[in-house]
Amino acid sequence: MKIGEIEILFLGHSGFFIRNGKRIAIDPYNVSEKFQEKADLILITHSHYDHCSIKDIEKLAEPGTVVVCTADAQSKVMKIQGIDLQIIEAGEKIDLDEIKIEAIPAYNLRKEYHPKSEGWVGYLVKMGGSVVYHTGDSDFIPEMKNLTGYGKHGNQFIVLLPVSGKYVMDAEKAAEAASILSPDLAIPMHYGAGVIGSEKDAEKFVELCNEVNVKAEILEKI
Repeated sequence: MKIGEIEILFLGHSGFFIRNGKRIAIDPYNVSEKFQEKADLILITHSHYDHCSIKDIEKLAEPGTVVVCTADAQSKVMKIQGIDLQIIEAGEKIDLDEIKIEAIPAYNLRKEYHPKSEGWVGYLVKMGGSVVYHTGDSDFIPEMKNLTGYGKHGNQFIVLLPVSGKYVMDAEKAAEAASILSPDLAIPMHYGAGVIGSEKDAEKFVELCNEVNVKAEILEKI
């Protein structure tokens, strides 16, 4: 899907591929064999198997690909040959010339699947006049309210929100988060890969976003 100056492809589950001169993958998982493109940058939110999939990172990486991940995923990712591995913590920023990365906390509020103490993250990806926020596996947390300004000052702001419930926020909470973040576009994720969640969760999210005047769209998996 072309959105202004960038193109976003849905790899399935919580995986996305962004093109904007550079090629960026986030949390690739069970990527289709038909997809043969390589990434300049791969971002991993945390070490759970459906977000830090070594076979999928290897599929998308080439010599020199930068892979950014949290410390808990380091021992898995460092086994991949030829990549430039960089470790990040919540609150840290990485400047990769045309691309600027900021790690935002990602955690559950009253569940134990993603405790805040683990230091897992989502990512703000800044490219020219566009900002993409991938929340990682998270509930609607207070830190998200600090990001409402990204849709202003001429930026194109796109948010990728989990909608499946149980391990992450459900469609209702995701729509509430979208209403606070006020993006130019909200895209649902964390469904349809046999882990948890379905197309119905994504459809419900879009309906609820429409009710609060937030543009939302389901991307077809490539």
